[in-house]
Amino acid sequence: MENDGKARGEHSTRNSGLALVGRETETAEIVRRVRADRSHSDVLILTGDPGAGKSTLLGIAADRARSAGGRVLRAVGSESEAHLGFAGLHQMLRPVLGAAEGLPSRQRSALRAVLGLDECAEAPDAMIVGLAVLTLLSDLAETAPLLVVVDDAQWIDRGSLDALSFVARRMDSEPVTLLLGVRTAAVLPGFDKGYERLELGPLDSAAANRLLDRQPTPPTGRIRVRILEEAAGNPLALVELAHATAIRNPEGSSVEGPLPVTDRLERIFTGHAANLPEPTRRILLLLAAADAADAQAAAMGLPEADDTAWEPADRAGLVRQDGTRIVFRHPLVRSAVYHAASFEERRQAHLALAELLREEPDRRAWHLAAATVRPDQDVSAALQQTADRARRRGGFAAAAAAQERAAELSPHREDRARLLAEAAASAVFTGQLGWVEHLAAAVRECTDDPALRGRAALATGRLMSLGPHHTAAFALLMRVADEAANARSPLVLDALAAAAVVRYYSGEESQQRQIQSLLSRMPDDAAGAPLRAWVLAVSDPNRAGALLASLLPELIAEAKGDAQRLTALAIVAWLLDQTTLAAQTFDKAFDQWQAHGPLPDGLGCAAGWTRLEQGRWVEARSVAADIAAMASAAGLDHAEACAQALDATVVALLGDAAAARRLAERALSLVDPMESRSVAVFARRALGLAAVAEGDYDTAYTQFRSAFTDDGDPVHYHVSYTVLAEFAAAAVRRGRQEHAAQLLERSAQRLGTGMSARVAALITRGRALLADPEHAEPFFQAALAEPAGEQWPFERAQTRLDYGEWLRRRRRIAEARPLLSAALETFQRLGARPWAERAQAELRAAGIEATDVVPSAFTELSPQQQQIVQLAARGLTNREIGEKLFLSPRTVGSHLYRVFPKLGITARSQLRDVLEGTLSDTGVQS
Repeated sequence: MENDGKARGEHSTRNSGLALVGRETETAEIVRRVRADRSHSDVLILTGDPGAGKSTLLGIAADRARSAGGRVLRAVGSESEAHLGFAGLHQMLRPVLGAAEGLPSRQRSALRAVLGLDECAEAPDAMIVGLAVLTLLSDLAETAPLLVVVDDAQWIDRGSLDALSFVARRMDSEPVTLLLGVRTAAVLPGFDKGYERLELGPLDSAAANRLLDRQPTPPTGRIRVRILEEAAGNPLALVELAHATAIRNPEGSSVEGPLPVTDRLERIFTGHAANLPEPTRRILLLLAAADAADAQAAAMGLPEADDTAWEPADRAGLVRQDGTRIVFRHPLVRSAVYHAASFEERRQAHLALAELLREEPDRRAWHLAAATVRPDQDVSAALQQTADRARRRGGFAAAAAAQERAAELSPHREDRARLLAEAAASAVFTGQLGWVEHLAAAVRECTDDPALRGRAALATGRLMSLGPHHTAAFALLMRVADEAANARSPLVLDALAAAAVVRYYSGEESQQRQIQSLLSRMPDDAAGAPLRAWVLAVSDPNRAGALLASLLPELIAEAKGDAQRLTALAIVAWLLDQTTLAAQTFDKAFDQWQAHGPLPDGLGCAAGWTRLEQGRWVEARSVAADIAAMASAAGLDHAEACAQALDATVVALLGDAAAARRLAERALSLVDPMESRSVAVFARRALGLAAVAEGDYDTAYTQFRSAFTDDGDPVHYHVSYTVLAEFAAAAVRRGRQEHAAQLLERSAQRLGTGMSARVAALITRGRALLADPEHAEPFFQAALAEPAGEQWPFERAQTRLDYGEWLRRRRRIAEARPLLSAALETFQRLGARPWAERAQAELRAAGIEATDVVPSAFTELSPQQQQIVQLAARGLTNREIGEKLFLSPRTVGSHLYRVFPKLGITARSQLRDVLEGTLSDTGVQS
């Protein structure tokens, strides 16, 4: 409840002066943000030290918004609520929960579940929860501009922050302003990048002196000099030190020596509270021990908590009235009151709160825990129930905190170890590796049980695998797998599955040998078939292809209804180049998906690569954007790099070489190329495609060649082979055919007969390009003969273009024209401008005057706008589109309003006609 700088009551002279002195620019900026005519969204993060004035400015914003006829929703973080899942969201939405009844049923159910209003069997989809909040805020903004104020955001629980971050990324056209107040040094997950910040620094000397002059008893002489020195420009420190010295040092005697501002202010507030009447001190301590949501109700439960009991605290400037509630004027007041009490006094306060909150089991459990210092089975059990409820709502940080505290209070050693292992598994979904490692270490200290120690270590390894240090993650996961194998534990396949993901990321060959050695010792069983398929495909897709190709459809059919298993099998299909099957399975999984936390899954970009390869480039970019935002918020550099490399590839194919380079270079900057070879090769391929788009074949050759070592071995066992045809094409332009042919044949020999149809087509195209012109035709024909090649429309069009060009140069014009026309049609429909221009030039040379390659109005739209248009053309309503794309209906409508003139239409019914001729069966779905 940080009301920075509020002095002696809301209407005092000092309070009004503090709100203005030295903060004129910031006040004007805040007022501008909440003006009544705002028609679009805005996010501003207000940062500063305690006492800098953040809460005062947020209060000004709220007052201004209300006076302009807007609606205000507020939430205030507190340290004691940081472990209560979605407490901040509940606080913010409590006044408008009635409006949530109008949400679509899936959104309404998810929101009510996370707020604890309904029981739920599984954790609600985190994105559906975010969409529910977004839609609710959008609906509220229909009648009046909406201001959402979050104060002390550094103490808002993680679940609520994730929901707010989701909303902030997607508000777009909503007349919603989000203001967050946060302490300068605090980390705010989801809001650390991409949002404007307004820093409240120290007041300059002139402003500090003006503020002191406005105090009831302005300090003078050496006391004034000392106050200015000690306060260091902090407004609250200036006011409180002036007040304290006026009372305690009226003659200007020396003041206490230098202390950090926070410590000094806490001492000041403690002094204010020391001489209060006992009933007042008791209710202040109860208020300090309570959470924001239950403080007033709890305090009013005491017999002595009448109006007269609060008056001394009000006169001392420790509390203020906020509507019908009594709140501390500053979080430092709360801290001072709480810590000035003895332990026994604090314990009694928590017990009293637990008694008063019998209808609030989660809060009651935490108050009981705060009052307990010895092991207590009943309190531990209550915290375990709290953890279960939090996990079902998707509040994994809250669940892990409750499990950790339950372990501390459990009287039985084996229960402590089990709870700590469960806490580690929950904490994985917070992205906090240090916390997971701490919990895993606690498990090791607590038990020798290999199963529990293995579970905790596996949790650590899984989270490490999403970071940059893949060598260390792999070593840990293989140790877990080895120990599980020796103990004949089913955990071995889980550990190998996680290790296989690390093997894919790193591309390290020695890791494959370790995985294969251990896997060969494992007996086959039906229950482990999906995991075994996963390990084989991820760690060595070339060898796994023949074995798994016939099994995949059956495994996918058996996984019906299990979104996690479907997703894993879709990734397997992508790795085996069964792109159509992968896309169908991803689509099924998406329809059923229940998110298990805010972290991207291992190989999460596979869905995006599938869509790219299938020609669904708009959707590929959407996947990349979502994963990049999620990974950036969680601080997972490798996962973000994967998404940036995916987006760079699409952008390069669209012909925006400069943007592709920026994205690819960003991906490379996030990882160590020796620890993340997959990202490195994907990013280098994108850089090569960007160079091709500009006609710079020297650079293209260099980038594509970097996918292989000097000896011609692949840098990455899966990704490197996807550049072979592009490398051959660039080599021809540079006159390096002989070297490229050697590398191509070395790759073909290494892959053997198990290569996929896609890789075989790429190698055959490369052979056609590198062959003596008189012997190239059979290779071109072979590359186009495989019907499966239609799964990869861009690559098939490239081969048609190459073959058509070869035919034209042999003066076989009649045969060249159909191939060149088909290639041009595909490139234009996909929006691959540079390749379309090349096809157009070839057609002209073949005697066909092709129209100039002008990007269609549709391809000039943003990826999100293209998705909206496609779904609207299928007849979906704005609300239905919003649910699919996780946007509010208003944002969907705003996009359609803006794109209609660009498409040259005036009605929704015309969208399908516009898309005809723009989209086709090449894989782009309308």
